[in-house]
Amino acid sequence: MNDEQKQQIIAAVKQILVAVGEDPERAGLVETPERVARMYAEIFSSLREPEFTNYKLFQTDSHAEMVLVKDIPFYSMCEHHLLPFFGTVHIAYLPADGQIIGLSKIARLVDYVAHKPNVQERLTSQLVDELQKILQPRGIAVELEARHMCMEMRGIQKTGSQTVTTRFTGALDDPVRIAEFERRLH
Repeated sequence: MNDEQKQQIIAAVKQILVAVGEDPERAGLVETPERVARMYAEIFSSLREPEFTNYKLFQTDSHAEMVLVKDIPFYSMCEHHLLPFFGTVHIAYLPADGQIIGLSKIARLVDYVAHKPNVQERLTSQLVDELQKILQPRGIAVELEARHMCMEMRGIQKTGSQTVTTRFTGALDDPVRIAEFERRLH
């Protein structure tokens, strides 16, 4: 985020505080616009990175069937209300020709995709699409479980409800493989 963008956010937050009936010069709020600008730089950091490049591929002799990384925490912002949604991601893939990706890079990919305004359905698909582009595996399975503050804090106010989205591709888009993926998650 450049300085001009930071100043725009600071001014906008001050206007919001006034619009909701607060005094942006009140002791507890004086530094809030600056803090919000720094926070937005962090939680929307992927908007400054046109593509995900923070990964390394490895070649292995192993004939691993399914590689599964589960319970990866994520945080994102609902593009409809700019409120957080958060939860866990489970990602599996079937390597092609012994090519694998560093496990920590899967978690970094989750952060990359989540750090912009989003909806859960798109986030699920973007994880599959990015992993496909990088790794070209025989199949991919992604499941996201998330709580949405736009459902819990406002509107229907259903605290603790979860939304689950899934996407399966290639050889993992098969009832037997899907059952294996689900069995490994629980």
